[in-house]
Parts: sequence; structure tokens; C-alpha cells
Amino acid sequence: MIRSGRHYLDALRDGREVWLDGERVKDVTSHPAFRNTAASIAGLYDLARDSAHSSVLTSDGVHRAYVVPRTQADLVARRAAYKVWAEASYGFLGRTPDYMASGAAGFAALPGLFTTDSFDGADNVLAYHRRLAENDLYCAFTITNPRSGTGSEDLLVKAVAERDDGIVVSGAKTIGSGAVFSDEVIVGTIEPLAPDAVDQALCFSVRTDTPGLKLVSRTSYEAQARSTFDNPLSSRFDENDALLVCEDVFVPWERVLTYRNVAATAAMWWQTPAYLNFVHQAATRFWTKLEFLTGLAILVTRSNGTHELPAVTQAVGRLLGMVAQAKAFVLAAEADHEPVNGGAGGVMPGREISYAQRIMAGELYPRAVQEAKGLLGGSVFQLPASGDDLLHPELGPVVERYLRAPGTPAKDRVKLLKLAWDALGSEFAARHEQYERFYHGAPHVYLTMQTWAGGAENSERLAQACLDGYDLGGGVGT
Repeated sequence: MIRSGRHYLDALRDGREVWLDGERVKDVTSHPAFRNTAASIAGLYDLARDSAHSSVLTSDGVHRAYVVPRTQADLVARRAAYKVWAEASYGFLGRTPDYMASGAAGFAALPGLFTTDSFDGADNVLAYHRRLAENDLYCAFTITNPRSGTGSEDLLVKAVAERDDGIVVSGAKTIGSGAVFSDEVIVGTIEPLAPDAVDQALCFSVRTDTPGLKLVSRTSYEAQARSTFDNPLSSRFDENDALLVCEDVFVPWERVLTYRNVAATAAMWWQTPAYLNFVHQAATRFWTKLEFLTGLAILVTRSNGTHELPAVTQAVGRLLGMVAQAKAFVLAAEADHEPVNGGAGGVMPGREISYAQRIMAGELYPRAVQEAKGLLGGSVFQLPASGDDLLHPELGPVVERYLRAPGTPAKDRVKLLKLAWDALGSEFAARHEQYERFYHGAPHVYLTMQTWAGGAENSERLAQACLDGYDLGGGVGT
């Protein structure tokens, strides 16, 4: 079933416990901190259900992200679906429903991994994937611990009681991006656990309205926005990040995926295609986001009349080169696809290139932002405080006279520059720069993991072959 945006919004009015600024939010679909972003996500569902893009976004009655790919062509088709949704938010909604949908498809590709001595979650994983796909649900995830190290054990989510019909859990997880807008939240841990940390070694998925589950929202940039004209991105695409707190939350056994098994709780992300599927979606969105920032920079230079200056064309060339790099990683990971379980679980994007994309994206995005900001110059400093200034009977003509550019009316120029500032210089933009830096984790983690992804042996072999090809006593050419 591909549900409508209206059906999605109706499902959010379920009494979920969301907190912002010390107050409980009664309805995220109408609250000024969340309503526009909720509407934007609803728009994604409508694109899939009934639009010119429906055939790209769906396959056999489900979103294409839920389909386990069997060939490279399937990966390409899935990426085309990712691209449509990414373009709808210009790359600024990172954890859209297709993100965790692709992770669920990754779990379903290798269900046997969830069968362990302590718990058999194989059937539950397949049911989880089927439930999300058939009901077109939005599942978020919280898989980061609030703090690690000695003394943090009491903070982490763990089972505090077992019942015949399930477990009771308490503790917290952080960085629940999009969680306040989700139907379900998967709670697990992607970070390494100590071998004896079996109490914290579990993963489960719960409805967002489950009693005892709290979501504590960070500052809402949507709430701070003055209008869509003044804050065109932050007013509509602030996916939010929330602290998830479980206070004696009951989880039925059928919603538990791993339990009291350290190895399986980590392996579900790294040894199934789940994480590589995440990167595939994220890399497509990242490519789209760079396209948007580059296009924005080009429009600003044209408005300023500087687009033909040699220094400007070189800067634009650098940005376009970054877009091409981002695109190349997506296409290369698809072409370098690998079989899952000998092909029984289909295929997944190439591990080595997917891991390398994490390095590239975290390092490239700040450079792209700085390059684009350099093309803005000081033009963004003296913008009207509000678009209302342009409509004022006395002030409007003044703004029009002094803020227009050759061939560009003041309204169009102000509109463009406010969009540029929201994307590149606002607090919302700063969150996104930090977000992209750490989207795939901390550098010390993904840089180390790159050595595990393969390729080092080939590099070492080639260098050794050169060393082995000559020795003392050999003349030039011998």
C-alpha cells in the first residue's frame, strides 16, 4: 500500500509524547515547530502515491526502497527513487522514510544473521520489513548512545524486566533525526559494546506513541523562521533531532530483533547490507544537495553580474567538480556491487567505495559551503529583516530602488539572497554543515573502517611488485 500524505498526517495525531521548550507538544501536524516539515514529508508520500514520479518511486505496490535488489539495474532503479525524494527537499531532509526502508531491506536480505544462541529474531526481522513495506510506514532510528565509557551503563537502553509476552526497557538514545515525524522508531546500537555488555545488547522497533517513550526535541529552526519567503529551507525542511528516552517501555517479543547478544547487535548493521543501503541513499541525497548549492551559487553570480569574471568561473568550476565527484561515488558503488550471501540475498552497493564516500562527503561539504559563500560576498549582509518590508507602502519603494540589481527587481534579488543565506549562513545551515561532517559517524571511526573495507592488499602488492623488480648491482635499464 502506498499511502497518501493525508493518511500519513492523520497517523501522527496519536498522542505521542514530544517535548519542546519545556512543554509537551499536543500535535506535531499543527504545532508551529513541526507542521511545515510534517507537510513536506506528507508531500513525499503524495509523490509516491499519485504523481508523474509514482512509477519511479514504487514497485509492486511498495516504495522501491523496500525492494531487495537482485541486480545492478535494481540498484540503479532504487537510486532513481532516492533522487526524486532528495530533490523534493533539495537534499535538506536527510532521514526521509526511504532511509530506514532501505535498512529494513538490508536486514531482510540476510535474516539468518538474527538467529543466535540467545534469541532467534529471523522471523521478526522479516515481519518487521513486511510491516513497514505493506503499510508504507516511516521508521526512524536511534542507535547512538548518549555517552560512552565507564559509568555510562545506567544511561543506555537495556531490558529491566522480562515477561512472557515481551520485555520492559529503560534508558536513552540520541540523535533521533526525524523521530518526531515517524510511525515507528528502531532502537539499537551501532557503536561497539564490550563483550560482557549483554544487558545493553538488544535492538527493537516500537510505535512512536508507545507509553513511556519520550522524544525531547532540540531547538526548532522551523519555529524560529519568520516566513517561507525569509527562511525558505528552515521553515519547511527542518527534520529535527530528538533525544529518545524509554521509561519502562514495554516491547512485545515479536518486535525484538536482537537480544542479549553483543555480536549480532552490531553485525545487523555491518554484516547485512543495511549500512551500505544507508550510504546509497545518503550518497544520492548528498549529490543532490551539492547540485542545489552549486545551482544557487550560479544564480547569485548571475544576479550580481559577476558570472563571467575569471575568478568566479573558476570557483563555479570547482563546485561543479565537487558535484561530479559526489555523483561518481554513487555510480561507482552501484557498478562495484557485491553479492549478499552468495547471491541468495541479492546484491548490495560496493563496500570499499561506499565506505570511501563517507570520507569524501564529510570533508567535501565544508569546502563546498565555503566556496559558495565566497561567491555571495557581502550581498547577504544588508537584506531587509522581513519580506514584509517589500510590501510596505512607504518602505517598499525605497527597498526596490536601492536593493535591485541590473535586470533583477529587488524582490527577486532579496528572495534569492535569503534562500542563499538560509542554505549557507544561518543557524539551520550551520547545523547542516556539522551534520554532513558527522553524518556517517566520527572521522576516527570511518577512517579506520576504510582499512577494513579492502583495497589495502592491492595497493601493497603493487608497491611490493615495484620493489621486487630491481636490486643492488643493476644498471639503468637492467
